[in-house]
Amino acid sequence: MKAYFISGLGADKKAFQRIKLPTGYEPVYLDWIAPEKNESLTNYARRFSSLINDEPFVLIGLSFGGMLACELARLRNPAKTIIISSIPTSDELPWYFKRAGRIGLHKYVPVNLLGAATVLKNMFGTISKEDKALIYNYAKFADRNLVRWSLHAILSWQQHERLPGVVHVHGSRDFMLPVRYTHPDYIVEDGGHLIVFNKAEEVNRILGEILATN
Repeated sequence: MKAYFISGLGADKKAFQRIKLPTGYEPVYLDWIAPEKNESLTNYARRFSSLINDEPFVLIGLSFGGMLACELARLRNPAKTIIISSIPTSDELPWYFKRAGRIGLHKYVPVNLLGAATVLKNMFGTISKEDKALIYNYAKFADRNLVRWSLHAILSWQQHERLPGVVHVHGSRDFMLPVRYTHPDYIVEDGGHLIVFNKAEEVNRILGEILATN
């Protein structure tokens, strides 16, 4: 069975380089497509869904990719939808993000600022030099239009109902999307937003457990 992976904001398939699936699953890494001007996440998902075949599949979304996975699941009926370091509904977005969205603050934040060392530390917590180098690389080469649209899509997302069957994996020390605002099915202890990197062994164990029941 195909397992479609969707990376986070500004990232690509390298975000999943330490993730291993159980036997019987074929990983397929989906690239982000260019958004249309002022496009909602829901409408973006409708266009993005054309990348997925009709045969049985599972969805695995990371961070913003998890939000997109939840929208895709409403359109394509996957066997399982797994979100990592993400949220299943817009209601679980931290209040300060919601406030920033209401006043349009994200429109004035320079995209290049996302690569700053202090911002990375606040967003991701304590990370290794290897992980930090990878994040800096994403920030340096990320598509600026895609990142700008992604910020708008996240802060204007309106999805209040959690889709049945969504399985949520989250780090207990996620600074970007704090666990206290959401309701994960699996909590990775001492894991930050980058559990697919520095807690990959535990994430792989959890994925094996989830997919074994498919």
